[in-house]
Amino acid sequence: MADWSSLLRPELADLAAYVSARHDGIRAHLDANEAPPLRSPRLREVVERAVARTALERYPDARASELRARIAERTGARPEELLIGTGSDEVIALVLTAMARPRELAAQAVVLTPSPTFVMYRIAARAHGVRPVEVPLDSSWDLDVRAMARAVEVVQPSVVFLASPNNPTGNRLSDDRVQSLLAVAGDALVVIDEAYVDFAGESRRSWRGRFPRLGIMRTLSKVGLAALRVGWLEADAALVGEVDKARAPFNVSATSQAIAADVLSEAWPEIEANVRAIVSERERVASEVRALGGYDVAPSAANFLWIGTPQPAAAVSAELLARGVLVRSFHAAGGRLANRVRVTTGARADNDRFLEALRSLGSP
Repeated sequence: MADWSSLLRPELADLAAYVSARHDGIRAHLDANEAPPLRSPRLREVVERAVARTALERYPDARASELRARIAERTGARPEELLIGTGSDEVIALVLTAMARPRELAAQAVVLTPSPTFVMYRIAARAHGVRPVEVPLDSSWDLDVRAMARAVEVVQPSVVFLASPNNPTGNRLSDDRVQSLLAVAGDALVVIDEAYVDFAGESRRSWRGRFPRLGIMRTLSKVGLAALRVGWLEADAALVGEVDKARAPFNVSATSQAIAADVLSEAWPEIEANVRAIVSERERVASEVRALGGYDVAPSAANFLWIGTPQPAAAVSAELLARGVLVRSFHAAGGRLANRVRVTTGARADNDRFLEALRSLGSP
């Protein structure tokens, strides 16, 4: 086998390719924060019509003009403030590609995040030659503003990512703490990742008038349209224009653009109904888990629960898997995450399978 190490970016040695944990025998997939199936006949009709009107022999609209217009109508943004990507993952990568210029006397640009948070910020940073710096969340999984402000002062990040609601902890970061960080972030781009905001309530995009270096990132993946891989960044139009130069042409498929545009304009009430059902199930499952005793269920503003387990999370997740229920364990991170699992709120039948499996583990 040839040795490619002299040509590869050295950071890749510390990374691993993403591999799905799914395999035969799993009855309830509650590990990836996917929504339950969208069973609305109206929504299915809209999707089928969107696919039927797509010219499969043509390249997609390179500017995603119709989709940007529909997102603008739904959110209140201007089309020129929107960068469309193949899911949030590509948007993160595009931002880091465009903003990888090191500060004066620095060897690398820096991206700052709290921890724990969405792992793709760190992975994308390493893959693009940007140095990730992580600051632990406080004991209530909220921002440690003093530590974050100190990190801004010391490392001078080019980008700060704040997931709110946060993944994997599920909580919405406190408004006052986020605003305090925005006030001291200097010339960095601060991106609030609102992948789960549909389950939490109001977006913070209205803050952009007060904080011109604030960007808002969104996705359709968590509300039932993960297969489309549609995400976007809303930010200063001048910055969006520059980051867009790093985007590959035709990056979002024509079918994804058409379906997303039509769902946003014609079938969003069906999406909202599904979101309400998920929130109701989330609260039911949380109540049932708390009633078992011994489990710490953090308040959630997302479509999953962040659960502290009385036994090591590795053992709990393995026992659940043996019963056909797949959840996400964070034991490999060690420390205070060694007894934490993240459990997606799925369809009611899958949630019941999880609860049954958890009860079968016995009293803590």
